[in-house]
Amino acid sequence: MSEEPTVIVIDDDPDIRGSLVSLVRSVGLQIKALASVSEFLRHGRPAGPCCLILDVRLPDRSGLDLQRELSEANVFLPIIFITGYGDIPMTVQAMKGGAIEFLAKPFREQEILEAIQQGLARDRAWLDNEKVIAALRERFASLSAREREVMAHVVTGRLNKQIAADLGISEITVKVHRSHMMHKMQAASLPELARIADRLNLAGGKP
Repeated sequence: MSEEPTVIVIDDDPDIRGSLVSLVRSVGLQIKALASVSEFLRHGRPAGPCCLILDVRLPDRSGLDLQRELSEANVFLPIIFITGYGDIPMTVQAMKGGAIEFLAKPFREQEILEAIQQGLARDRAWLDNEKVIAALRERFASLSAREREVMAHVVTGRLNKQIAADLGISEITVKVHRSHMMHKMQAASLPELARIADRLNLAGGKP
């Protein structure tokens, strides 16, 4: 991963932002400090691995609202919640939404640094997986319509002669399409092809 990791903090308290900027920079990480959710939405998430330190109570919309909006938009971003007014229902909602941690102010420096490292590690893994999935999608897109049909049948365990009967083509033609498909998908075996299909969430040959 060539991009530098970034920590984003959203808190309307300038003192909290300032202390977090100093802390995060002291361990060699870059940080972007924002005062509102609106600012974050204007900037968006950086290209590299990142995590979000998010105050629960903010002037324009709450941190929990942002967490829900990101989830609904299928935007993955590890979140560490911080608050001076936390309660159990709020904590439960945040953790159910996938938050890394829910810390009450004032929090210990080591607590938040550990949460940051966990969040960045989780985002690195997610970004790496997204790159793999994107490469698999490119391979799948290179298949012809017939090769996709053959792949859909192959991953269900159908034999060449069964596929030929299903598609109304000769067994030799199936073998040719199957060979081309396996080469394009860079799959050395049926189990490997099945794993690729699973990662692409193929259903009826469509990712």
